[in-house]
Amino acid sequence: MEDSPIGIDKWLVAMWLILSAKNGISSYELHRTLGVTQKTAWFLNHRIRFALHSSSIEKMSGICEADESYIVAKARYMHKDKRTGVGHAGLKKTAVQGILERGTAEKHSRVVLKVVPNTRRPELCRNVREHVEKGSTVCTDALMSYDDLERDYDRRVSAHGELYARAHVYTHCRENFWSLLTLSEKRTYHNVEPFHLFRYLDEQAFRFNERKSTDSERFLAAVPSIVGRRLTDGGLTGNVGVN
Repeated sequence: MEDSPIGIDKWLVAMWLILSAKNGISSYELHRTLGVTQKTAWFLNHRIRFALHSSSIEKMSGICEADESYIVAKARYMHKDKRTGVGHAGLKKTAVQGILERGTAEKHSRVVLKVVPNTRRPELCRNVREHVEKGSTVCTDALMSYDDLERDYDRRVSAHGELYARAHVYTHCRENFWSLLTLSEKRTYHNVEPFHLFRYLDEQAFRFNERKSTDSERFLAAVPSIVGRRLTDGGLTGNVGVN
């Protein structure tokens, strides 16, 4: 909000709308609601998403699930210079890894998301080790990139070609989250640039992790996170760093 010509009343209303909308809110809907331009609403959206990034150092434990998916940008929503021209309708895919800690009687499940440059072993296993305590049970599919986890974790494999679930060995919780994320990306935002994707993921992860809270509790949990975080116009568009 530093040096912003937008009144704090609009900032707080924008935060409330973003945090209480299950599938997110587009910049066009925000601009109509607040009475600002669409460009201003787009900047508001991204700055609020930036504040929702979780910097918690608490690692996951118990039974966790690790999986990867692809966020697809349809060619019809892309500038012609950015279309790949290959694959189904020139789709451009961005890899995303998700790690979910299953809920218990004391707490509900939570998730962390990260855009990854590839789905190879060093990248995927490094992220799991960063977010999950050693010795925990990690359920994955049969992707060989996760084979290295067996050195530090009780890795359990759910081979979807044979069986989707066996006792507690499955990745259904992660797949349920992917469906929520896909619904948000396709029906609300339509097309997300890979450059900005990590902010959309932070927004969706925050809402999922705070889903048991009321709208008021979720809002109060998010407001303190804006302290010390500033996203300039240049940083948002890639011309200057983030302060």
